[in-house]
Amino acid sequence: MKLNRRLAVGLAVLAMGAGMSVTAHAADPLKVAAYPANPPWENKTESGAFEGFEVDIVNEIAKRMGTTADIEGMDFKALFVASAAGRVDMVISSLTITDERLQSQSFTQPYFEGALGVGVKEDSGITSLEGLKGKVIGTVATSFPEKYLAEHKDQIGFAENKSYDTTANMLTDLQNGRIDAVVNDVVGLRYAFGQMKGLKVGAEIVTGEKFAIMMPKGSDKLQKANDIISEMKKDGTLPKMYEKWMGVAPAPGSFAVTPMPVPTSAN
Repeated sequence: MKLNRRLAVGLAVLAMGAGMSVTAHAADPLKVAAYPANPPWENKTESGAFEGFEVDIVNEIAKRMGTTADIEGMDFKALFVASAAGRVDMVISSLTITDERLQSQSFTQPYFEGALGVGVKEDSGITSLEGLKGKVIGTVATSFPEKYLAEHKDQIGFAENKSYDTTANMLTDLQNGRIDAVVNDVVGLRYAFGQMKGLKVGAEIVTGEKFAIMMPKGSDKLQKANDIISEMKKDGTLPKMYEKWMGVAPAPGSFAVTPMPVPTSAN
């Protein structure tokens, strides 16, 4: 009898241990990488916490997966390395879906249609792409704007494209007159220029960019994350986040309200 009781107790302890192991595994946080100075998409505050539109999105995805998001700040170029190596589960940083990136990365459905802005000094007189002819321009290294300028160099006719590791250094050089213009996400530029004197968006470039969350190629979390984004669009959660950070409600039929499948191409 005593032996049976001991056996029963032992089995119960083993079962509890197994249950605890499963629970601990289920509660593992999502490892998220982000460029830490990219408001209103993501930004690291003085307290060390992250905030922003995409921060709200990944936190909600994690919540609906039954866990939390552990966000780590990285240089922009390092984001792609971390994802390709599988060191993180997700990457956020107003990232554009491109066919080139899809060769080594996966993306969720888009939730924002981006456009590029030409950032200039207020007295520059630059009001269009044509105004960049013969000018020295700055972009962030490995970003979509850098690729866009390289592909349109002959058409635009700029003199040089200087590549920067950080947005802050790029905008400081613009403010100090070391470069004539910058090309970057127009939303981020307008947000930054609201806090930097003497700078403005001189022109906007419509590109049809699709912003989405980047994930390791073939991630087993991809479909679940994409399904949750669809739910967030349908139940109004994502449109509310959009309005909170962009200041306006998303347009009917836009990426912020339209559920879509996992993309297999940039088109």
